[in-house]
Amino acid sequence: MKKIKFFLIVLVTFLVSAMPIYAQSADVSKIQTFIQNVIQVLVTLSGLVSAGFFVWGGIGYITSSGNPEALDKSKKTIIYSAIGLTIVLGAFVISNVVSQLATSAFGGQQ
Repeated sequence: MKKIKFFLIVLVTFLVSAMPIYAQSADVSKIQTFIQNVIQVLVTLSGLVSAGFFVWGGIGYITSSGNPEALDKSKKTIIYSAIGLTIVLGAFVISNVVSQLATSAFGGQQ
């Protein structure tokens, strides 16, 4: 019983004498800048990968020497890399539009 009273007294003393901690101000612009930088890096890397697949498909297309299977495979590589690049660039544009809308809605830096 004495241990419980002692524990309660210590707990109440600790809670009463605890200093208040205030939250930091929400700086959305830092988070927004970080996310934009990550998206730019990812778009750059995907553009490089897509360019590499364009080159790979082009070399395969040139060196197919009339083999219809290799020619079809190279065409698909080029088409799929173009589709991937289009999706990545579309996502980049959409992220920029959303970022601008969020900036204007939440009053960030212009």
